[in-house]
Amino acid sequence: MLDIDARDAARAFSLTAPPPGFIDDPYPFYALLREHDPRHALAPDSLLLTRHADVLAVYRSPHASSDKKAEFAPRLGAGSPIYEHHTRSLVFSDPPQHTRVRRLLMGALDQRAIARMEPGLVTLVDGLLDRLADRPAPDLIEDYAARIPVEVIGNLLAVPHAERAPLRDWSLAILSALEPAPTPEGLARANAAVSAFLAYLKTLVDSRRRHPGDPQSDLLTRLLQGDAEGALEEAELLHNCIFLLNAGHETTTNLIGNGMHALLRHRGELERLVAEPGLIASAVEELLRFESPLQLNNRRLTAAVEIGGHRVPAGSFVTLCIGAANRDPAVFVDPDRLDLARKPNNHLAFGQGAHACSGMNVARLEARIAIGRLLARYPRIAAAGPPERDRRVRFRGLRHLHVELG
Repeated sequence: MLDIDARDAARAFSLTAPPPGFIDDPYPFYALLREHDPRHALAPDSLLLTRHADVLAVYRSPHASSDKKAEFAPRLGAGSPIYEHHTRSLVFSDPPQHTRVRRLLMGALDQRAIARMEPGLVTLVDGLLDRLADRPAPDLIEDYAARIPVEVIGNLLAVPHAERAPLRDWSLAILSALEPAPTPEGLARANAAVSAFLAYLKTLVDSRRRHPGDPQSDLLTRLLQGDAEGALEEAELLHNCIFLLNAGHETTTNLIGNGMHALLRHRGELERLVAEPGLIASAVEELLRFESPLQLNNRRLTAAVEIGGHRVPAGSFVTLCIGAANRDPAVFVDPDRLDLARKPNNHLAFGQGAHACSGMNVARLEARIAIGRLLARYPRIAAAGPPERDRRVRFRGLRHLHVELG
């Protein structure tokens, strides 16, 4: 009887109207879907995949398109500012546009560029940690995690410090439009944010054309110059600057916030990391797996693809449940256990294949320094009351996480 109830619950699952308790703890629901309905129909031409092997197969398939024009036109409004942004950015494009834009971005985010970021990032983090000590119950999201990636991307694009205040709110509004069922109010905020962001960037780009920075450290100058194969068109440049902030801000804030929340709930692992700081690189990979900042990704099939022994026809929309794949017991031993030394750890938090996250190594660096230096400074850190979770489905993170530093 329980199996019948479980199958019924799995088959009734909806992302647009998730069941009670899902936002706070989606993992039991993911487990039901993996076991009883791993290729779950969200609509007649739309599937939700929850098994690691199935998600990985789509990531690696040459027939899985990231172009979102057909999907976003009815949801976001064809021709709207938010539609234009999300269909022009790197993450939602296919070759040859994707190949050209990614080549330019990756050339500016190589290992040497990341190594140059580290001293400034350490200084930024240490300054934030100093300020936390002056607050009775600091908020690890607002006072710490959310401030780090905005400053990192602001530094990469050489955005003047006095002009960075609106960046985070613009980013949150733009990304909220990617929810499975965005509200009219949310879309209005997203459209206003894109318009305001574009207007600001046009001014910034005009200034940088007149006064170029050092292309070794100024990503915007480097993008304006292009490479031997050319430069970005104006609209591509502007929308991918927005993408850089959005991708770098949201996921990294969530990685640091989710990571610290997980460690505070698993005190033994927190104390393990304090005692063995050399575990930090492995710890970041496990925190990415355990509470993936991006829970859902999407593809549209351009040809029929076999997924888990089933033929899925061309034209199908496929939602990849990263959060479920990263807790799949077929791949991860005892997947609901946090193990900071877990090996192997083939998580999918950054995707795989041609669309693997272009900023993954920047995010890893930020998390290693942010979490590692926080615990080195305040090893007795503890939660000060329950956290407040963000209520979105696609992105998993916290709005507030107040702590006692000890």
